[in-house]
Amino acid sequence: MVFVPHTPTEKKEMLAALGIAFIDDLFRDLPPKLRLSGELSLGPGFSEAETYKKLTALAEKNKTLDEVICFRGAGAYQHYQPHAVKQLMARSEFYTAYTPYQPEISQGTLQAIFEYQTSICELTGMDVANASHYDGATALAEAALLAVNVTRRKKIAASSLLHPEYQATLNTYLKRKGVEIIWLESKNGVTVLPEVNDELAAVLIASPNFLGCVEDFSPFASVIHQEGGLLIACVDPLSLGILESPGKMGADLVVGEGQSLGLPLNFGGPYLGFMACRQKYMRQLPGRIVGQTVDEQGRRGYVLTLQTREQHIRRERAGSNICSNQSLCALEATVYLALLGPQGLAEVAKQCLFKSHYAREQLSKIPGVRPVYSTPFFREFVVETSEHPLKINQRLWEKGILGGLPLGKYNSAWEHHLLVCVTEMRTKEEIDQLVQVWKGA
Repeated sequence: MVFVPHTPTEKKEMLAALGIAFIDDLFRDLPPKLRLSGELSLGPGFSEAETYKKLTALAEKNKTLDEVICFRGAGAYQHYQPHAVKQLMARSEFYTAYTPYQPEISQGTLQAIFEYQTSICELTGMDVANASHYDGATALAEAALLAVNVTRRKKIAASSLLHPEYQATLNTYLKRKGVEIIWLESKNGVTVLPEVNDELAAVLIASPNFLGCVEDFSPFASVIHQEGGLLIACVDPLSLGILESPGKMGADLVVGEGQSLGLPLNFGGPYLGFMACRQKYMRQLPGRIVGQTVDEQGRRGYVLTLQTREQHIRRERAGSNICSNQSLCALEATVYLALLGPQGLAEVAKQCLFKSHYAREQLSKIPGVRPVYSTPFFREFVVETSEHPLKINQRLWEKGILGGLPLGKYNSAWEHHLLVCVTEMRTKEEIDQLVQVWKGA
């Protein structure tokens, strides 16, 4: 594409239309002390080699997880990504976050998204999945909006053990829609079953929740369905390698963050939100869906269908205002799942389960450290410490260990609580090292 700048004549015409004489007049509202006068002092330019050295020196101020032993999660997890995942997603046919503007020409891309949808449905026990969301938080919020639109009710009951950032996103989405959020209390690390009435559009429950505890969706499904509402389950897809699917426990919609399916941490993104539902809500599902069809010559093909984005239908009828998707991240998760298979996924989940339980058992032997909850947990657990968590983490950091997340910033009652995460990446020796440094040995 050739860029042709505005001509002097065109600039004069635009300035005249605005009623000003000079371009600087556009900035007259800025105080003079904030405006640059004279040339910007940048110094001489650098060669490519010099630039590389300087940027490398800046980058080395950061710590990567190749340099430290990580015991922190809370929504972003260090899992192993097989090298084949990155190799396949880097192919030129795939390496874009966008579905082509003539999508049916790119059958390979559409088939990859179709396989992703199939994998999500198999994991969650749902009938339909969309082509992806930005992240778990936006997927949860848009699932809540779907429930409000389907039931025509203006109240949502949500677990107080949802991730705090998910709670903030949910509040941002719903408050301008006039939807009231009722926050459910918790006990022993799980959500207390609420009293439900016919004013509730849905109940939102996470499992594993923010504290790592595993919740049972079945009781919530039973009570909300009696009143005509929906159950929205927010799950970690990796945990479904060994846990019962939300669909079998009565969930109507299942959402979550797919980063644990082989996506690197990426400084916090991009990640992968997923959403799946029962077939009767398929037409209200936000985003878009890739469907399988047969062409006029009898060959199998793939098409984009049921596109409820505001780009494709009237804005007031759109199921979402998200105008892009995470196709590349979805491909990454699809390749990861295909490489591991059901047994491989279960093995990764089991290692997370066993290693986290071993870590909790060893940490609980340290004087002044006790597990807070007796509820079953997956990959993460909370311990209470007599020593301040920040002091513990500083000691760990000095030995090359990234400790758990201090929870006091979220709740004053958790001032001495640490959320510790153990994935399949951690070895027994590393866990033992954590314990030794923790107790000051």
